[in-house]
Amino acid sequence: MALTIGIDSSTQSTKALVVEAETGQVLAQGRAAHPDATEVDPRVWLAACRDALAQATAELPGPVSALAVGGQQHGLVTVDAEGAPVRPALLWNDLRSAPEAAELAAGLGGPGEWARRTGSVPGPSFTVTKLAWLARHEPALADRVARVLLADDWLTSRLAEPGQLPATDRGDASGTGYFAPATGEWLPEILTAAFGRVPELPRILGPAESAGQTPEGWLLGAGTGDNMAAALGLGAGPGDVVVSLGTSGTVFAVAEHPAADASGAVAGFCDATGRYLPLVCTLNAARVLTATAQLLGVDLAELDRLALAATLGAGGLVLLPYLDGERTPDLPNASGTLTGLRRANMTPENLARAAVEGMLCGLADGLAALRAHGVEVRRVLLVGGAARSAAVRAVAPGLFAAPVEAPEPAEYVALGAARQAAWAAAGTAEPPVWQLRSEPCPAANPDDYAEVRAAYSTARGQVHDY
Repeated sequence: MALTIGIDSSTQSTKALVVEAETGQVLAQGRAAHPDATEVDPRVWLAACRDALAQATAELPGPVSALAVGGQQHGLVTVDAEGAPVRPALLWNDLRSAPEAAELAAGLGGPGEWARRTGSVPGPSFTVTKLAWLARHEPALADRVARVLLADDWLTSRLAEPGQLPATDRGDASGTGYFAPATGEWLPEILTAAFGRVPELPRILGPAESAGQTPEGWLLGAGTGDNMAAALGLGAGPGDVVVSLGTSGTVFAVAEHPAADASGAVAGFCDATGRYLPLVCTLNAARVLTATAQLLGVDLAELDRLALAATLGAGGLVLLPYLDGERTPDLPNASGTLTGLRRANMTPENLARAAVEGMLCGLADGLAALRAHGVEVRRVLLVGGAARSAAVRAVAPGLFAAPVEAPEPAEYVALGAARQAAWAAAGTAEPPVWQLRSEPCPAANPDDYAEVRAAYSTARGQVHDY
């Protein structure tokens, strides 16, 4: 039995899956937690990765052929000439570089030129803005930077046997802000403008190329970003839009042509198959529900019951769920706002319903932005921790105005990394075909949800003029 291993190094933890290469069946897994912070020493990720790997590989039913890493996008990993981290990595959800992001977006020809060249308008999540922040606020540390990597680049290089140069793929590179998705090349002039010089960057590998091998002799896949790995794990194809409800919320679809949105709402990323992955990201997704449950003093199951007991529209309550600032819309300094409060609607049921509707309205706006860029929406695949919520499954089809399916719960980022590893080991033109099992969500009439969408849009305009 040929085996591959997929690693998901996310914001909160590392997951490792041992998978049968031919079928995608998960045979073993391991998990190790990460610190709850927006900057983390990357050596902590490596320790967690080794811990998760040790758990997953304790008893192997066959030889491992390959391993690949899917990692959180955008995070800035800087290393010195000896390969040691210069400072803790700044994660995607660290928004301290918002002023630098605004300055960069206004320069180099403005947002339209950024979108044309890099596929995206840089926000504070993007690596390029974090490099600009580092150069401005920690110049002594910036001077020590010899190489710039992303989370999966760092881990892949540390898992490799000594002497192999770091590598990345088009998918993860496209989230830096100094890479051209249309041509597959780094843009050194943008790095120079942001950081003052061009540190060494990882080589860019094709979807099925190898980054080397581990000391155990396992082939290393190229690695990729977490959203790209999730799309690969789900086997997403034309007409499939993935809505992922994890720490962040993402809406993305596989496309044959690059996207370039001058508004910055849609990020024109690449995927892990040689295609493209237009994507909209919100900072606040599943944790909106957990925070609301904590406020009400209930668990998530009771929050579900309360939300389903309320009427459509939550009695007029609207939650703008920007609890940790927001990326889309671009409101890094925003906070959450509850509007429409009256004595008659101040109930736990309505607050629970407003949390579900507010979280999903932000993602419905993202889906509308993808549609505006020509993305076909045949069905929506709802994944992530909050996708298990019965209230979310009941509300999503109406707000998304599309059929919604909930694939069986799985670690799709790690599964996609394992599929990439299997692809690299097989050396075939396309990745192996693994079966996806999903459950349709209850159908809903989008017309019934038009007032909910309108109320959310009105509240956002009143509070944020956006």
